[in-house]
Amino acid sequence: MFADLPRDVVELGPGVGANLRYVRAGSTLVAVEPNRPMHRRLRAAAERRGVRLDLRDSTAERTGLPDRSADAVISSLVLCTVSDPAAVLQEIRRILRPGGTYRFVEHVAAPGGTVTRGLQRALRRPWAWTFEGCSCERDLTTVLRAAGFSRVDVEAYRLHSPFITFNTQIAGIAYS
Repeated sequence: MFADLPRDVVELGPGVGANLRYVRAGSTLVAVEPNRPMHRRLRAAAERRGVRLDLRDSTAERTGLPDRSADAVISSLVLCTVSDPAAVLQEIRRILRPGGTYRFVEHVAAPGGTVTRGLQRALRRPWAWTFEGCSCERDLTTVLRAAGFSRVDVEAYRLHSPFITFNTQIAGIAYS
C-alpha cells in the first residue's frame, strides 16, 4: 500500500516510525502524532532514514494542515483508535489535493457469527485498554466508502497471528 509514495507524505499516527521504511531518503514526512512519548523515537528513526520530519502533536481529526496541501496521506491501525473515524476521513479529504491518495491498513470487525467476532466482543475492553483505545469491532470499509472519496479500493485479508481478535484486516487506497 505504501510503495511509490511521493516526496512529501502526511502520516496520521506514525508512532515510533514503523512506516518510515516506505518513505524515501530526502523526503519530508509530516507526522501527526498526538502521543508525545513516541516523539523522541520517531525523530531518531527519521534521522536514521534520512527523512525530514515535520512533527505535529495535533490529532487526526484536526491536523492543522492547510486545505488541499497533501498529495498522499497514509495511516496504519489508526481508524480503529480514534473516537470518530468519519471525522478523520473528512479531515483527510480536506487536506488532500485533487488526485491525491489516502493509503491505509486497518484491522476490522470479523464477520458476524464467527468465533473471531465472538472473541472480539469478549475482549473488547481489555483490548482497548492495552492498545490505546483500539476497537476491532468497526466496519471501516463502510465508513471509508461513505466518506465521499471519488473511489475507494479495499482488500480484505487475515493475518496469521496469535492475536486472534486482531487478524481481520483491510488495506486500500482512497482517491480524492
